[in-house]
Amino acid sequence: MDWDAEGLLEGLEDDRARDARRRLLDELHTQGMGLEELRRVVAEDKLVLAPVARALSSEARYTAGEIAEQANIELEMFTASRRALGLPVPGDEERVYGEKDLEAARLGTAHRQAGFADEDALEVARVLGQGMARYAESTKALVARTFLEPGLDEYELAHRYRVVAEQLMPLAGPWLEHVFALHLQQVLRSDAITQEQRRSGKVDDTQQAVVAFADLVGFTELGEQLPVEELGSVAGRLSHLAGEALEPSVKLVKLIGDAVMLVSPEPGPMVESTLRLVEIAERDAGYPPLRAGVACGQAVHRWGDWFGTPVNLASRLTARARPSTVLVSAEVRDGIDGAPFEFSDAGKKKLKGFSAPVHAFRARRA
Repeated sequence: MDWDAEGLLEGLEDDRARDARRRLLDELHTQGMGLEELRRVVAEDKLVLAPVARALSSEARYTAGEIAEQANIELEMFTASRRALGLPVPGDEERVYGEKDLEAARLGTAHRQAGFADEDALEVARVLGQGMARYAESTKALVARTFLEPGLDEYELAHRYRVVAEQLMPLAGPWLEHVFALHLQQVLRSDAITQEQRRSGKVDDTQQAVVAFADLVGFTELGEQLPVEELGSVAGRLSHLAGEALEPSVKLVKLIGDAVMLVSPEPGPMVESTLRLVEIAERDAGYPPLRAGVACGQAVHRWGDWFGTPVNLASRLTARARPSTVLVSAEVRDGIDGAPFEFSDAGKKKLKGFSAPVHAFRARRA
């Protein structure tokens, strides 16, 4: 194939770069990539990633209907599962699925036979898809940071990426299984099945919880001063700092832009964790100060997230806290007995979404 005549060598700086692209195009074309697909990946600057993408996929041979039939699953459930996982859903008659997709659909059928309600299973799939999407993005960034070097031509870089993917994939399954088991153990240690739940056959999603938010002060203004890459690093470092600060019973629920959401069954460890997080940020030279808000009460725990009054109150208290301080509700203060903290009156605050002013207290170490 005359790649120069096809216009696929345009814009390359020298003969070495053109030779490298020819080798890569020849190799991909020999493996079955058509001219139009090659045009697309070149135009989208994805040529270097094409060998990895091919290694992770399988030859397209099935439609969605054929996958559903062979996996013994309704077509609607198959497409709903893909949407829940955050994956694209082509037309039912498009022949875009391969053997790996069929194998995954059969695994889904076996999972379904355990007896879970479809609606609940799809909610869990959404949580899984969101987590896996972030993990995939993070892995891509890790590989790029590690193996992208100045002066590498496209052929060498493409094969470097492919080799890394081939080394990582056999490890991914056992590693994810191990991490999942560890987290499930943690969940089971803090969970319980009450007598009432056993009698009724229903799990009550509502439980007493202590919720906190901690956010970066002046993050919006900081965005006007820093490049986007540095701004992302500042926000991303927050989850790392939280990991250093948290007591064992305090869990990081999620990172929301420039804030982290935390939850704990007890107020003492939560106040300790938020104070420590604020202190760590203060000691980190050049890092923006943090502020935090803590509230407690009955909250709904559903599909890995939390909802309810204490969640809203903790968020509002955070927005009213001064830099490097922790505001807590009266219920949090009253729930701590003998812990090494002092609480000063921060006054009653009118908070959005709350009809009456909320009495807040500033937490400090004794």
